[in-house]
Amino acid sequence: MPAVRSILQWSAAGCCLAATAAVAVADISRTRQVELLHLLRQDCGSCHGTMTMKGGLGSPLTPAALADRPVDLLVDIVLNGVPDTPMAPWRILMNEAEATWLVEQLRAGLPAGR
Repeated sequence: MPAVRSILQWSAAGCCLAATAAVAVADISRTRQVELLHLLRQDCGSCHGTMTMKGGLGSPLTPAALADRPVDLLVDIVLNGVPDTPMAPWRILMNEAEATWLVEQLRAGLPAGR
């Protein structure tokens, strides 16, 4: 049963982290949201497809492409990058709540003009 206990502890910790991030997401100002969307379009978009997020050098960031990926995994990728790939860490420019907000925007289908 130690394996089951570990899984339950990990799941509980993940829920707490997600709840903490959700609370912090509500605190992101509209000005910061605009800045994050600009970063997404200009910097992330340069590899992932500026207006469509359908991919390029980087993988697609469409709702369909992200649907089966856990939010916490996507947030970790945004913040810490992917070693030995062009995916750089963005932790220096945003915190966990901001990365979570961006991931949620992408999963919801970020409108082209936004």
